[in-house]
Amino acid sequence: MNNFSTARNHPLISNSNQYFFEKQYVSINSEDRDVNKYPSSAEFEIELPRDYLNVASAKLYSWGMPSNYDVFSVINSNVSMTFKFTTLYNPGQIPFNDPLTEGIFDALYNHIDTEYVVIIESGFYNPEQMETELTNKFNEIVTITINDFFEANPITYAIAKSLFLSYDRFNIVYNSVGQKLWFGNTADKFVITNESNIYTQRRVVDSACLRKNILPDFSDWGLPSYLGFVRCNIEAQDANQVKILYSEFIAGNYSNNNSEQTYPAVSGDASVPRFYYGDANQWDDGFWLLPTLPGATVFFLQAPLKINFMGPAYIYMEIDGLNCIDETVPYNISRFTTTTNQTNGIVNSCFAKIPVILTPIAQYFDTDSEPYKYFNPPAERLRKLKIKIRYHNGQLVNFASFNYSFMIEFNLLNPQPERAYSIRDSYNLGQINSK
Repeated sequence: MNNFSTARNHPLISNSNQYFFEKQYVSINSEDRDVNKYPSSAEFEIELPRDYLNVASAKLYSWGMPSNYDVFSVINSNVSMTFKFTTLYNPGQIPFNDPLTEGIFDALYNHIDTEYVVIIESGFYNPEQMETELTNKFNEIVTITINDFFEANPITYAIAKSLFLSYDRFNIVYNSVGQKLWFGNTADKFVITNESNIYTQRRVVDSACLRKNILPDFSDWGLPSYLGFVRCNIEAQDANQVKILYSEFIAGNYSNNNSEQTYPAVSGDASVPRFYYGDANQWDDGFWLLPTLPGATVFFLQAPLKINFMGPAYIYMEIDGLNCIDETVPYNISRFTTTTNQTNGIVNSCFAKIPVILTPIAQYFDTDSEPYKYFNPPAERLRKLKIKIRYHNGQLVNFASFNYSFMIEFNLLNPQPERAYSIRDSYNLGQINSK
């Protein structure tokens, strides 16, 4: 015989299917994470102040983010570019008897097949800062090569070594109207080697291990892509030759197949490149590339495309269990894409897409993200959130020491017991309504 009593002092209340809709907000700050466990604020887990029950939907309500990203960095694999010399200024052909110039020619001729690797400093640049950085880095890498040559041959080039200070024939300027960079050399002909294998093998910096979880990127393939180059070698032109090409182009005698080699900013009567606008004190009457050696010819080229220094336009917030936005990914030739007709996009890839509206260094704020995460039936309980802030290619955002904050809106459905209401008129105590 079962002696277990089924009597209850507090009988269960049947579900009336009546709910109270409630909005709850939680503010999350990156500095509140366990820093020892999650040193990077771009990826961490945090416990909420209380249990959020019967969550019908969630959305990013507001946020404040620091804008401190590096457009150019090692992990982005866009701090290096390469060039080679093809024709050198030879003082023996002028003739020009100068031990220093002869020594420079011998040093560069000894490295005529060398591919010079230029590495810029990581960070964010405006066009004027980039032209200064490139000019210095181009000249610096050649200076190092010449110094090493003189050090290896101290007796033969003792005089040249004592006179040599630095190689300064490169000059790179920014055309603010065309928004393009111009590369010039006052004596030596060069070629920008955009077909170099450093862009595929990353010989300069081994960042492959850092980028193992990052999606393939076919548009930002290296520093030259940000400077306006395509993935083809481009050779500097003799200024006199450009003058002839430009004159023939104006006269209608020049082939359209080679029209991209002309430079409209060059006058038909000029023998050196010139800007007819800008600061008059910056260059000598607009001439930014003048020969500095007897009988020298200047060589220059213009990047085919406009510069692009703005960096990422959006960052993506992932929250485990709340992701609600599908996302496309770069197309690549793989076994999956060649054997199926399905997309290689990601379903429920992220929770919110946040625009980056300011350039470094700044702090930006915004509200009202449109996407919602809906739960049907409502999620029983939320207490912990695992957060990840990344770019489209999967790379984590580097906030460094900057903190950020955001607020999430939870829409809750709180069940209500069935109640009976009796409402009477206060004037005559008559029954108005009952339920």
